Amino acid sequence: MAAKSAGSTLDWGWNHSPATSAALVAGGAYTVATAGAVTGLPASHALLVAGAGAVAQVGADLYQHRPAGHTAARCAAWLTAGGWTAAALADHTALTWGAAGWWAAGTAAGMTLARGLVRAEATARTERTQRRLQKWANKQAGEWHERLERLFRLEGHEVQGVRPWKGDVGYTVRVLMPSNTPELPADAVRKLAVDLRLPKGGGIQIMDGEVYGQTLIRVTAVDVLAEVIDLPDGPEDTTVTSIYDGIPLGLKPDAEEARIGVVDDCALVVGQTGSGKTNTVNTANAGALRTNDTVVMHIDVTGAGISLPWLHSWAVDGAANVPLIDWTADTIEEAHILCDTVIAGIGARKSGHQDLLTEDDKLTVSHDLPEVLVAVDEIAELTPGLLRKLDTIVNTGRAVRVRVLICGLRATQDVITAAMKKQSRVRVGMRVSDPEELSHLFPTGGGRINPKSAPYKGCGFYSSPDEDDVVSDPTAFKGYRIKPKQIRALSVAYAERRPQLEDVFLDTEPALYYASRWGRILPRIYKAKQLAPTTIPYNDMDVLHPPVDQFTGIPITSSTEDDEDSTNSTSGPRVVASTPTAPTAPDGPQVRVGADLLSTILNAARPVPDRNGLDDPTVIQADFGRVIQQAGTPQNRPNPVPQLLADAHNAVVAAGGRMHTADLAALLQMEPLVLGTELGKLLREVSIERPGKGTVRAGKDSESKPGYTAETLATAIRAYNLRHGQ
Repeated sequence: MAAKSAGSTLDWGWNHSPATSAALVAGGAYTVATAGAVTGLPASHALLVAGAGAVAQVGADLYQHRPAGHTAARCAAWLTAGGWTAAALADHTALTWGAAGWWAAGTAAGMTLARGLVRAEATARTERTQRRLQKWANKQAGEWHERLERLFRLEGHEVQGVRPWKGDVGYTVRVLMPSNTPELPADAVRKLAVDLRLPKGGGIQIMDGEVYGQTLIRVTAVDVLAEVIDLPDGPEDTTVTSIYDGIPLGLKPDAEEARIGVVDDCALVVGQTGSGKTNTVNTANAGALRTNDTVVMHIDVTGAGISLPWLHSWAVDGAANVPLIDWTADTIEEAHILCDTVIAGIGARKSGHQDLLTEDDKLTVSHDLPEVLVAVDEIAELTPGLLRKLDTIVNTGRAVRVRVLICGLRATQDVITAAMKKQSRVRVGMRVSDPEELSHLFPTGGGRINPKSAPYKGCGFYSSPDEDDVVSDPTAFKGYRIKPKQIRALSVAYAERRPQLEDVFLDTEPALYYASRWGRILPRIYKAKQLAPTTIPYNDMDVLHPPVDQFTGIPITSSTEDDEDSTNSTSGPRVVASTPTAPTAPDGPQVRVGADLLSTILNAARPVPDRNGLDDPTVIQADFGRVIQQAGTPQNRPNPVPQLLADAHNAVVAAGGRMHTADLAALLQMEPLVLGTELGKLLREVSIERPGKGTVRAGKDSESKPGYTAETLATAIRAYNLRHGQ
């Protein structure tokens, strides 16, 4: 109800057809004749109004350059209506069968005449436009024939046509080249631009035509990319669409809309800081949320920045009844739960919707069976375990319409995994300073990109498969500008059309934690902020938290989960932290959980040397935990995990899975700089890198500072064990 009340109560557009307009005028005349006869209205008043209307009609027709015959017909209609009204007023005969019959006949004639006149004028206007365009095209064709002959000494070429672009920003010249000169020379672009005296921002693009020997010369006469282009949000721009229509990102240099398809393919958006990447992601959000057959989920572990603008109307203002974003993973732990649910949902769809895979081996999305689009921002902040789960979604979700939109600062291997890059046939590269970045991003045509073709903030290049599933060369575009105020208005408009995940998708073990997701998320992202009543249906329930693997800090959402980070990391059993929602252990001997058990596992094989017997062959000599000498047989060899790494992991696990370096150093009674240096050596020893440039959100305020996660340290411990065959 809130969403509906936000729109206009009345429609003042008066969008009538010519026939209905004529009928309304006739109805007004009959009403005046009937009421005037009762009140004694003089007949001369009707003639006066009709004459004034005819004069005004003449003026309007002269201004619009209508034909004289059409003007005479409209004036006659005015005078006829006025004459009938005057006669009815004079004789008080508006309610007689004779007067009504003449009125009906005149109304029918007026409706037919109005429709015919408008149709004739539209045809004439189209013909005039076509003649004008044809005249312009013929002139341009002649000039281009002469220009090509003069600049390149061509003979036997044929200018087959010139087609203007939308918005009068440029045009395309189609040329059939002679057999002895099938292509223009390499310096043709420069020569043509100089000869045309194109302004800055304009340019020439030479492309192959539909047949060999045909060349298309695209001339950009206006710099579309230089302007700030707001996202269209008029009534016609917020109508319900489908994900099959593609997602609009902005305008190309020819003023055509740049669209990407995310039904069959994943998308990869790359851009340096300040390039407009976040704005592009929000524009993609707007395009996906405009549909009624797409569920949008977000993963942004740096504070849910891409979700907050879209949640404001629901969570704070209360203007939208439902959250626009179906699920927001604002932490590493929540991202694991989301990914586990999506992976399980992919498997459930493959087995549960077999009856829908009769004509095609891929599902057809609809409002009742929506696509799931997972948008991931700041991919470099994610842990290796999460990246592997995202790879699984990317590799397995295509047939059941689960796709991923990945955003990162760079398209290099240290940020984007090989699977993500290979499966993401939709590529978007925002403004960069190094051309090699774009060459690395785009599979075809990247080497021919000139970053100067998109020099402004919000500009970029994109490539997407066309209707024939052929990936086009990268094309420059200017992204639509979308502001938080506009996002909030669109959130209200799009809320009522949001689809829901079907029962098949949610009938899995990890989906047990789906219903109470907002009970976990909202207190974190809004803290003590007063939430709107619209959030009550999503918060007024028992909040479920999955048990956590104490070794890795990863939530366990399935009893059959086989996470390699946890099952293969030590030689001992996997340790699960008990929570109110975790199944209780059976009666009998209980194992210790948490840091105590881990410490027991790590120290079980470590013999306590005689302090006076430093030559014991089983002793590890270490420098701040870094193993520099190890002797003895495998049977009596100490645990290969450095003590400092084990102690740090114990402390981080006990603190909840994440800890700042300064706090960890205080707990271990070390200087923060020394601790960071030594732990850094231990991690580099086994080629482990901390995600997010080593920053974590921890503490009461979830402040982002340098620190460590249990998952990172657990991965390093596993690497030490594997390196020593344990």
